[in-house]
Amino acid sequence: MNKKKDIRAAVQQQTKQTQRALLSWYEANKRPLPWRLNQDPYRVWISEVMLQQTTVNAVIPFYNRFLESFKTLHELARAQESQVLQNWSGLGYYSRARNLHRAAKILSKNGFSKTAAELCELPGFGPYTSRAVSSICFEEKCGVLDGNVIRVLSRHFGLNVDWWKPKERIQLQELADQLAQVERPSNWNQAMMELGASICSPQKPACPICPLRNSCIAFKENLAAKLPLKKPRKTKQIWVWRADLIKSKSKILFVTNDYAPFLKNQWLPPGKATLESTPPKNFLFKHSITHYEIYVILRKSKKPPAKLISQFTHKQWVARENISGVSPTSLVSKLISLSL
Repeated sequence: MNKKKDIRAAVQQQTKQTQRALLSWYEANKRPLPWRLNQDPYRVWISEVMLQQTTVNAVIPFYNRFLESFKTLHELARAQESQVLQNWSGLGYYSRARNLHRAAKILSKNGFSKTAAELCELPGFGPYTSRAVSSICFEEKCGVLDGNVIRVLSRHFGLNVDWWKPKERIQLQELADQLAQVERPSNWNQAMMELGASICSPQKPACPICPLRNSCIAFKENLAAKLPLKKPRKTKQIWVWRADLIKSKSKILFVTNDYAPFLKNQWLPPGKATLESTPPKNFLFKHSITHYEIYVILRKSKKPPAKLISQFTHKQWVARENISGVSPTSLVSKLISLSL
């Protein structure tokens, strides 16, 4: 699928009957998820951000807890960053929470934009989140493109494409947009995602009970196990983090992380991170973040070395009981629990 005319030809195969079949199936089978109670953009937005890199079942308790703490957009905007991070603790990828907080301050002042193009200008609102909010909450006729939708499109249209590459992803987005030109794009997009999550699963899809089986190329040609193509995995990198745990008056020094590629710009104890070809023989513990294998070596210091501390522009002393609100990552939690 290298030309736009291929996209248009694929869309022409998608009949109104097929669309009605999917929407009817969705109405009968959609899960009663807490963010589907209404089209409140605040609730939908929070769910979409949480669902990035996290499963639905895992998200629900975090979502309920978060909404209990910040019932409205304005409450979230007024909150301290430490409060937001504490309520995000356990979900990981904490840049999502920081961007959420930054965007909330803007949205609280200006109100929710109703188009994906406008939402995409906000912190943390990428192409997917912007389209999800604008279509689900404001019925903008644009398609969403997440892992579930990519899988459904690839199998249904028999698309043998490198979906992770920019050019191919643009083409898939165009296909998703054209399919979303229906009366209720909110239902259409959620139906596509629901189908990918429950029927058109990565392993052993339930093709015989799929509402799109009659028009699905992968089902007809027995290609479901081969589509979508598998994205090449990144090679694991071995990093050694020599963490300086510096204490003063029962508080621990934290600095903005500009020295390590993992947890970039987040609050960490100072230290040094080096890329290695082999793991060290002696280390405190190992921790994985995406494609980083991090081997932690502790360097304790009870007396604050003034020269070391002075080199950091952004720093703060944090009491142990407040660490989770400043740096809620499991890497830091492990370091503290094994060191103090």
